[in-house]
Amino acid sequence: MAGIESKYIVSEALLRIKSEVWRKFLTHFLKSIEIEKGYSKNTVDSYSIDLIRYVLFLESNGINHPDEVEEAIVRNYIRELGLIGLSPSSISRNVASIRSFHKFLLVESYSKVYPVENIEHPRVKKKMPEVLTVDEVFQLLEQPDTSTLMGIRDRAILETMYATGVRVSELINLRQTDLFFDMEILRVMGKGSKERLVPIGKVAIKWIREYQLKVRPKLVKIGSGDVLFLSRLGKKLTRMSVWKLVRKYALMAGIRKKIHPHTLRHSFATHLLEGGSDLRSVQEMLGHASITTTQIYTHISNEMLKEIYRLYHPRSN
Repeated sequence: MAGIESKYIVSEALLRIKSEVWRKFLTHFLKSIEIEKGYSKNTVDSYSIDLIRYVLFLESNGINHPDEVEEAIVRNYIRELGLIGLSPSSISRNVASIRSFHKFLLVESYSKVYPVENIEHPRVKKKMPEVLTVDEVFQLLEQPDTSTLMGIRDRAILETMYATGVRVSELINLRQTDLFFDMEILRVMGKGSKERLVPIGKVAIKWIREYQLKVRPKLVKIGSGDVLFLSRLGKKLTRMSVWKLVRKYALMAGIRKKIHPHTLRHSFATHLLEGGSDLRSVQEMLGHASITTTQIYTHISNEMLKEIYRLYHPRSN
C-alpha cells in the first residue's frame, strides 16, 4: 500500500513522526483496522493516539525501523507511561495497541521481530458498573410525560434501551426496517459492523408503535431517512442527547446514582442473570465478542447474593 492517501497522513500528530518508514507503516496499519477490520472511528482514533506517542518515543531513542525494536525498549516505554500518570487501564490499552501494531508489522513482512511476545498487560482492577434495581428502573421508565409528543418518544427510547440492552450508538442508528415486531426482535448493527438479532418485549413494542404512529410523522423531515428515533429537528439523535435524556429522567425519579445510558445496559444484563438466564444467552444479546466481558455481571449478582446472605443467615456474622 505504498503511496496510500489517508486522512491520517495529513494529521498534525502523524506529521510529527520524522521517519518516512514509521509514517508509512503506521498509516497502513490504521487504514487496515478501519477498512479491513471495520473498527469505528473512535477506536481507530484511540489506536492512532497510542501508536503515534509510541513511535515518537522510539524515534527519540534513535529507533527508525521495527527490526531495531527490542523488548527492553518496549518495557521502558511502558514504565514511562506509568511515570506520566496514566492509569493501569490506559496503560493496558496502550499495550494492546502496541501488540496489535507489531503483529501487523510481522504479518505484513515489514518486520522480522516481535518484541512484545513477553510483554504482559498490567493488572487492572475491574470496576463494577453502576446498576439500577428493578424498582429504580421502573421509576425511571415512568418519568416521561406521555401526554406530550416528546414524552412518548422518550418513553419509547427508555423502554427500548432497558428491553434490549443495546448500546447508545446502536440505539441512535436503529432504523424502522430493523424492527420485526411480529417475531419480537430487533436487528442491531454492533461494533465492527457485526449484525445481531435481539429479543424485545411487548411493553417496549407498544411504546415504539405509539411513537411511530403519533410522534415520528410529525418529526420527520426531508433527509430524516429511515432512522427510528428522531430529534425535534427531524435528525438522528446524538449520543450526548441520549445521555442528557437519561440523566434528566433519573433526577426526576430521585435516583442519586451516577448513571448514564450504559447503566440501562448494565441493568438489563444483571436483571437477566438474577432472573436465571445463562451467561451465553446474555453474551449473545449484548453482542460481546468474548464471554469474559459478560462475566463482570456475574460478579455483581454474586455481590448481591452475599449481601442477602449477610442480612438473613443466622451465622453470617
